Amino acid sequence: MKPLLSFLLAATACALLGACGPIGLAVGGAATAGVAASQERGAAQAARDTGTQVAIGEKLFQKNIDLFGKVSSTVVEGRALLTGVVPTQADKDEAARQAWTVASVRDVINEIQVTSSGGIADFGRDTRITTELRSKMLGDKQIIDINYNIETVNGTIYLIGIAQNPAEVGRVVDYARAISGVRHVISHVMMKDDPRRVRG
Repeated sequence: MKPLLSFLLAATACALLGACGPIGLAVGGAATAGVAASQERGAAQAARDTGTQVAIGEKLFQKNIDLFGKVSSTVVEGRALLTGVVPTQADKDEAARQAWTVASVRDVINEIQVTSSGGIADFGRDTRITTELRSKMLGDKQIIDINYNIETVNGTIYLIGIAQNPAEVGRVVDYARAISGVRHVISHVMMKDDPRRVRG
């Protein structure tokens, strides 16, 4: 149970920070209530999303520890973005099935890649890409960067979060496309006035 407990603690901090990598959980600092409260979705929804992300991870862990190690989830207002790399379509489908078994999941966005490519060098490049994009966003006063989660897998950047307006997310996408090594940019960002968003 100790490994699972460690995972749960890491996932909680990770979800609040938006700092999870595609092949595991990397906690980039101390998650605070103030960080969650300043997000567009609010502290209460951020906490619910954290619980949802933890629940997805636990489902994957219990089903298949290897699948758990290959798949990362990022949850924003009940929308679960799955990323990572698996060897078969069956693995990709199974990860989505496990995510859907979590009651608080409203939607599953399955962006898991089915490929045998990837490795330490690719992970290093992907980490650099994510860090560079986050840095560019932090330096732009027209972007509320805390509302965005970034996942980079094999040179593809996946974005999920809440944008103030189309121009803001457009700036983020433009920054992403200009980074060396980026192959594709896929956005699942919602506008803050989108009627499909969770309220309250």
